[in-house]
Amino acid sequence: MTEDRSVSDVVQDILRNLQEMVRSEIRLAKVEIRGEVNQAVSSGAWLAAGGVAAMSASIFLLWALAYALATRMPMWAATLIVALVMVAAAAALIMNGIRRVKRVHPIPERTLESVKENLAWMKQPTK
Repeated sequence: MTEDRSVSDVVQDILRNLQEMVRSEIRLAKVEIRGEVNQAVSSGAWLAAGGVAAMSASIFLLWALAYALATRMPMWAATLIVALVMVAAAAALIMNGIRRVKRVHPIPERTLESVKENLAWMKQPTK
């Protein structure tokens, strides 16, 4: 027993299905973007922590190590050596943060692929 449906009923069903597909794509995009934002925040925290560590270390260690080295060499040479060591440490921390920032993808790629598939499906002629 087949149910005879009017054209308007069929069109309404199609429109409802399309609306649901769009809503689903939007929900998926929100989930993907939220994940990327969390990763960006985490990367920013690493960069900030690296910066704070580099500044704190340079303030306290620079003078302590410089005074210790100054017992064996001129003060200018001691402070130069300590400063170069601190620059290397700061560079390592900052490079780690930059590497993590580069992993962030602000474009929701899975959602885009899904939208492309849906568009391709909608463009297919119906029989």
